[in-house]
Amino acid sequence: MDAVPNYALATWMKEQGYSSRELAERVNRAVGELTGKPGGLDDSSIRAWRSGRVRWPKSAQRAALELISGRTALTLGFLRRTRNKDQESPVDRRNFITAASAAVLAGAVAPAAPRRVGMADVALIQQRFADVIASDHRHGGQLGIERQAAALADEALALQRAGAASQRVRASLYASAAGFRSSAMWAAIDGRRFGDAGNHMREAQSLAELSGDPGIKFRIWSHAGTMYRHMGRPAEAAAANDVARGLAVVRRDPMFASLGLARHAAIHAAAGDRSAARRSFGQAQEAMHRADPGEARPVWLTAFYDAAEIDSLALSAYSSLGDWATAEAHGHRCLAGLRPHMVRSKAITTVRVARAQLEQRELAAAVTTAMGVAVDAAAGHPRVSAMLATFGSRLNRIAPRSSHAEAWQSHMARVKAST
Repeated sequence: MDAVPNYALATWMKEQGYSSRELAERVNRAVGELTGKPGGLDDSSIRAWRSGRVRWPKSAQRAALELISGRTALTLGFLRRTRNKDQESPVDRRNFITAASAAVLAGAVAPAAPRRVGMADVALIQQRFADVIASDHRHGGQLGIERQAAALADEALALQRAGAASQRVRASLYASAAGFRSSAMWAAIDGRRFGDAGNHMREAQSLAELSGDPGIKFRIWSHAGTMYRHMGRPAEAAAANDVARGLAVVRRDPMFASLGLARHAAIHAAAGDRSAARRSFGQAQEAMHRADPGEARPVWLTAFYDAAEIDSLALSAYSSLGDWATAEAHGHRCLAGLRPHMVRSKAITTVRVARAQLEQRELAAAVTTAMGVAVDAAAGHPRVSAMLATFGSRLNRIAPRSSHAEAWQSHMARVKAST
């Protein structure tokens, strides 16, 4: 069969300003972050995609491209390979679900005979949820992650219409869709796209109710509390977080209780209540100590919540209270305890520690700390970029025309030039 040029990919590359070499380098980096092994693409590989000689890239390459673009491989013009049923691998099976779901959503194919949707389909969807969680902790706040998570929520819902299923399967699919929507919500919050976050929140809440999954309900309402806190609306933040803390899963599992208390402590701080914040942080630590470390919990919770996260929230809380010394102490503890995959959290925590040092007039330490933020995060993460801009403005106010301010300006000029 003659190769058919992939016009959708070519158009997207032109819109984004990617050359074949640049896209190959970007995909290779993303493959490395997703799999631990760098990709092996070069400009000729991308030309093969564009020309249609390669109609369906390898799974890791597709996942990386979807993360970068915020689009599915199908919408980028790729065509899924077909195999005999006995040759189908688990990865191909997952891709089949993606393709079938997208086709249902687009109305691009004629209705097929109903099939049975089972827990194996749910397991494949849930694995993709774990992939989104991992991407969020590496990159955070990216529009591509938000779009990918929203698209995957639609795929989970499309499976509801793909065939017959038991009540358990349908509830699990609704829970998966709610989980993806809550990830899209979190990416929007982290990227300071609060209007989009609110839209994702409403979708996620409806899906969570259909699922009956208390863990997902907790995640969504807890995210809502964080969203309102970042928007400077502590009363609404407290109300949303109270809904999360009132769920049965909080009474059953002290780990959920701990997270709810820690986030409520940060809300107390945003409202200026120092004693309530300190009390809630203490209760959060006590609840964590009571939690059974061997209990099975959702991947979204186990991927990030630990003692380091309590210190991260305490760093944010005491910073908002103006207690910079206490904030810095929590920040150093957080950095010491962060797990390696928490790349986004490390960047945010580092900037906050630098700000705490700056407010204590430790100018040299503050600038050195801030310069330790990875260039990718400094230039490419909306929240980190905004925090660094605030740090620079504050430095110029505290020590205008100082050698420290000049060193910081030179550093940021190099960061911008490297992107």
